[in-house]
Amino acid sequence: MHIRLIQTAFWCSAIVLAIGSLVPVDLLPHQAASIWDKGQHAFGFAWLAFLGLLAYSPKTWPILIGLLAYGGIIELLQAATGWRYGEWLDFLADGIGVAIGTALWLVLRRLTTPKN
Repeated sequence: MHIRLIQTAFWCSAIVLAIGSLVPVDLLPHQAASIWDKGQHAFGFAWLAFLGLLAYSPKTWPILIGLLAYGGIIELLQAATGWRYGEWLDFLADGIGVAIGTALWLVLRRLTTPKN
């Protein structure tokens, strides 16, 4: 895969995630409040972690720490908007997503690394 394409997908995904997290709820598709909200957080951050680690693999720890900080910043910004609110459980779901994305990346790396 071309590294520039993966990097572009990572940054575009990060922007889309931020926009989706910060726009007024009225502009989003209607959904019942449920565990699905936490699933969306976990999925979004798993995707970001997986893409970020593919795109910037030599910088594993900065990517992971940066994504956790990004999740925290989004929660703080949501709390400041007046039309959204930040939640600790959302931040926890972000962290779980980062862990899942990292695990997927590690599995892929192991499967694609030549054996000596």
